[in-house]
Amino acid sequence: MADYVARQKFILRLAKALLSFGAPSHRIESQLHSAGEILDVHVAFVHLPNLIMVTFMDSDTRTSETHFVRAGGRVALTSLHKVHLVYRDVLHDKIGATQGCEQLKRILQARPLYNIWTRCLLAFFCASIICVLSFGGSIVDMFVSGLSASVLQYLGLNAAAKSSIYANVYEISVSIVVSFIARLLGTLPGNIFCYSAISSAGVVLILPGFTILISALELTSRNILCGSVRMVYAIIYTLFLGFGLTIGSDFYLLVNPHARHNLAATAMLDAETLHGYIIDTNTTLPLSQLGGTFTFMETADSGTSHIIKGCYRNPSWPWYRQPFPWWTMLFLVPIYSACSSVANLQALRCVQLPIMVVFSCAAYAANKGANYLISDRGDIVSAFGALIIGLCGNIYSRLVGGTAFTSMVTGVLFLVPSAIGNGGGLIANYSTSAAQYSGSFELGVRMIQVAIGVTIGLFVAQILVYALGRRKNAAHFAF
Repeated sequence: MADYVARQKFILRLAKALLSFGAPSHRIESQLHSAGEILDVHVAFVHLPNLIMVTFMDSDTRTSETHFVRAGGRVALTSLHKVHLVYRDVLHDKIGATQGCEQLKRILQARPLYNIWTRCLLAFFCASIICVLSFGGSIVDMFVSGLSASVLQYLGLNAAAKSSIYANVYEISVSIVVSFIARLLGTLPGNIFCYSAISSAGVVLILPGFTILISALELTSRNILCGSVRMVYAIIYTLFLGFGLTIGSDFYLLVNPHARHNLAATAMLDAETLHGYIIDTNTTLPLSQLGGTFTFMETADSGTSHIIKGCYRNPSWPWYRQPFPWWTMLFLVPIYSACSSVANLQALRCVQLPIMVVFSCAAYAANKGANYLISDRGDIVSAFGALIIGLCGNIYSRLVGGTAFTSMVTGVLFLVPSAIGNGGGLIANYSTSAAQYSGSFELGVRMIQVAIGVTIGLFVAQILVYALGRRKNAAHFAF
């Protein structure tokens, strides 16, 4: 009887650990079912967002006991990897359920790997590099966006975590501040800073791209309740971000009316204005009614425009105001992948970290190559990147015995800002606030397209790897 209670306790603690450390929610229920079958515990599960209802059934007495396991958290890669190792050891009878409970308890009670200031520094590096890679920022833009992301991270880890009232308006408040600062710098004379690059990279860390991906995976796995709830939440969340960016930009233009003139002058930098008349081809007499001032503007797709991903870049400007050359990706992408992995609480001294970086670089290379071939289809481009990282992760899990999910997370998270950057950034230089606000709807649709492409790529990769041979049931832990 004591051993049966220990097995029940292990299942409850496993459910809490999976929820706390950001396990793929479309896999949680199947993992817990496998644990119940192998441990010979009659149990049923109902999975809701941040909640698992666990019902233990006793066929002899015809009674049941229901537990509610509630936990919410973000991805913690090292802790999740440790939980998976304990889960696998218990299910393979390497350790008992009681010892597994104690190990899970220590993992749950452990402090985060890095303190707040280290995580703010990591946010600075991540936002700075993604500003250059995905949003066409220059070296001056990357420092401003990095500082914005550091402040955002500090408020999220400190103020929002301590105050439930501020947590409700955290996303809107930080997007307003970031957009206000970006518009202030973007309208300074000289066009040193780019509004689109700074505002997009400044808030990219709180984009709900991972939430939309998880919801798409859940809907594909026929988990309609969780998937639809997360999808609607992520779209509304995106509208909140768009609203905050719009308010921040308009508020600065209201405070400083002269900024509108600088904004209009920036829009006309890529144009040529001529004064004169249109002459009839059959006569040399000028037609006065067709005379006036004519402005000719280059469009972004004309091939001669100096607007790169929403930022005006004159070729005569110095190097520090230009976008980075293509060869800088060779070292910026691995640095970003390493910083992103560590920001998601991956331990530095671990063999998993270089594997994550390699997988992430492979996914980015596939994504970039597909974007050159099919530039106007974000879903298909993302599917190529997801297919590559899905193959890498599942082959690594099957042949080496590693944890597929934790090795793939960094690369999958990289696909979302890359695809959004290919589509022109989070928020462009719209002429009216109404157009800018409606742009957040387009951003939500674009992220759904990316999530669908990533979902298809991940599932196709899994089919290709597990089409032959025996499929891992108990310890299968991947997207």
